[in-house]
Amino acid sequence: MATGPGTEDADEVETGLRSDTARAIGFSDAVFAIVVTLLVLDLRVPEVAPGGLLRALLDQWPVYLAYVTSYLYVAVNWLNHKGAFHRVRCADRGLHWANLGVLFSVALLPFVTALVSRAVEKGDAFDERVAVTAYAVVGVALSAAWLWLYHYLSRHPELLQAGVNSRFFEVERVRAALGVVAYAIAGLVGWVSVPVALVVLLLLPLFYGLSSNGSYEIRRRIRRRG
Repeated sequence: MATGPGTEDADEVETGLRSDTARAIGFSDAVFAIVVTLLVLDLRVPEVAPGGLLRALLDQWPVYLAYVTSYLYVAVNWLNHKGAFHRVRCADRGLHWANLGVLFSVALLPFVTALVSRAVEKGDAFDERVAVTAYAVVGVALSAAWLWLYHYLSRHPELLQAGVNSRFFEVERVRAALGVVAYAIAGLVGWVSVPVALVVLLLLPLFYGLSSNGSYEIRRRIRRRG
């Protein structure tokens, strides 16, 4: 079959716009590692008089709760990232931008984590509501970024590994959309009850961690048995 010179040039341009995923994964892993490191730096050694260390440590419970919540959230996002790019053969410019959107939102977690822990420590009701809302807004942004990435992959099966069904990313897209709604609700709940909102923010990463890939895998196995 004959092809014109324009076809070869187009193929070369298309190939040049794509790359393997090694650099994207390496850069992303570095961002996740930095985020976790920044979260740890918020754990401070209290300066107290002799005999007051235990009380001071116990008084820092908001810092510990915020750290655990955000660490779980970062862990779930890293696992989701690994699961997504494990199924990707090559990346184009659109996928790189979607990935950068995820990393942009993840990088904000240490900031809002510190906001929440300090506001709860100081005990001002209005500041607590503001801090919880800020955390929820980042959760909405991060879920929206995942929605963008999953939607992009569901519409570009040519980027996926051989044998990978784009249906996987369609299912994950639904879970990301649920995250947008859930974190928005958590932010609204924070204006009514900060403790309830904190519990919701802690449970959401646990839910997504336990259900990651779960719905898709269950459906796939049922179809196979059927």
